[in-house]
Amino acid sequence: MKKYILLTTFALFALQSCHKLDVGLANELNEKDFWKTDADAQAVLASCYASLGSAEGFFYTESLSDNSFTRQSDRYGGAKQVASGSYDPSLPLLKNEWNDRYTAIRKCNQFLANVSRVTTLSETQLKRYQAEVRFIRAYSYFLLATWYGDVPFFTNVLTISESQSIARTPKAEVIGFVISELEGIQADLPINTALPAAENGRVTRGAAIALKARVNLFEGNWQAAAAACEELIGKPENGTYSLFPSYAGIFTVANEYNSEVIFDLQYGANRLYDIQRFFVPVTIGLRTDIMPTQALVDNYITTNGKTIQEAGSGYDASNPFANRDPRLAATIATDGSKYPNFAFNSPAEIEVKTLPNTSPNDVLQPFASATGYYWRKYFDPTATSPGNSGLNLIYLRYADVLLMYAEAKNELNQLTATVWDQTIGALRRRAGFTDSGALNFPNAQQAALRDIVRRERRSELAFESLRVFDIRRWKIAETVLNTQVKGIAIPGNELPKDANGNILVESRVFDPSKHYLWPIPQLERDQNKNLQQNPGWGQ
Repeated sequence: MKKYILLTTFALFALQSCHKLDVGLANELNEKDFWKTDADAQAVLASCYASLGSAEGFFYTESLSDNSFTRQSDRYGGAKQVASGSYDPSLPLLKNEWNDRYTAIRKCNQFLANVSRVTTLSETQLKRYQAEVRFIRAYSYFLLATWYGDVPFFTNVLTISESQSIARTPKAEVIGFVISELEGIQADLPINTALPAAENGRVTRGAAIALKARVNLFEGNWQAAAAACEELIGKPENGTYSLFPSYAGIFTVANEYNSEVIFDLQYGANRLYDIQRFFVPVTIGLRTDIMPTQALVDNYITTNGKTIQEAGSGYDASNPFANRDPRLAATIATDGSKYPNFAFNSPAEIEVKTLPNTSPNDVLQPFASATGYYWRKYFDPTATSPGNSGLNLIYLRYADVLLMYAEAKNELNQLTATVWDQTIGALRRRAGFTDSGALNFPNAQQAALRDIVRRERRSELAFESLRVFDIRRWKIAETVLNTQVKGIAIPGNELPKDANGNILVESRVFDPSKHYLWPIPQLERDQNKNLQQNPGWGQ
């Protein structure tokens, strides 16, 4: 919705959230003067789209996982505290996520309750608008249920008194509604190939199907997840998608709306984000606060398909970035990596130095990356300044559909050579692998294939806000987050290190008895005594 959102007058519908779950609006619509024209409907629709999420949430969510580390405790409402396990129900991040999602839900409910009053809309337009908003509402409920478990559920516009007394609905019922909605709206949404350029970014049938696959995958509904993926793989009646030829090229302004993108968060000249300055080197940003971990770097296989720990991989600890999965260099900047010039000036390319030297990017410098690594993925050299980027952020892409399909088929014990070739094999060919050891079907047992699929998912989707959900649904967070965050191996004794010379950055704690669900924000429970707390978080 880059053009669609940005050319719409937001002032017509200034919906604002308060602290309560579903409090009355600060700026209620004038019932006599609104809901008359298509422009009115589009203004509210645009407001619903604007509630989908933020760039800050997209990038900082990665630091809630073992892929990334953030050191500033006040960024994104306390992502650092969640990652380290040192938080409680009063943490701002928990309140903000709750408020943001319920603000979106209220906007959607307001739209659905009133849009039929716009008599100038055709039946096709009306159904499409309603389907788009139902998608946004379903997405919001999916995230709420994933983070908090049982949550208040409603499809009408609540009064203040109702919002202060509503109880939590079981997660299974909420997820059931989400899946039903995503199935119900498909027929009323256009396919991507029927979408004019001016409407890029709007919800399509493919987006509804891909999100349905994700919801089912996250819930372990393997057969339903596989079936949803099959609705998109080679089914032009639901949209035409394919892997973009260049992995690095997917995440560039020049290739926005490419063949792989199913749904993305829209930005542009009039809507920018400044988070880029927190994940690039200090010499082109501000201070590095979102940085890759050694655990993620170690996840990338070698060019012959073996892990770096396997015999015969060819991995050389003295030259650790050689002969590795090409996606490593496309995702993470390591020692000696270079960043391209910004469009607004023409400095020399920035070289990242992570071994002790005098560079501001040196791991020993106070504002540089504490792990010695920087994110290259989503770096936008077309930005008008180091902190301003208009690059769209991809929520759903075709590669994820292929990975979901591979995972679901393996859990059904149906990951065959044919499925491998159209999923993992296809992704590795696109990445640039040529060795048969990496491309051919391993013909292994289910457990071994599971490890391969999960490793592939981590490498392909790094820095796309999905790893935290994966480690929680796989129930491995208690293992991968109950450990030290590590960084690059360096010589010298200036920093604490492990036996292999890797920097020890931070100790993390994940308590499986309570951390798999976030606590209900304390402020919400103070205002609504019917909101019971999640286990382990007090009463």
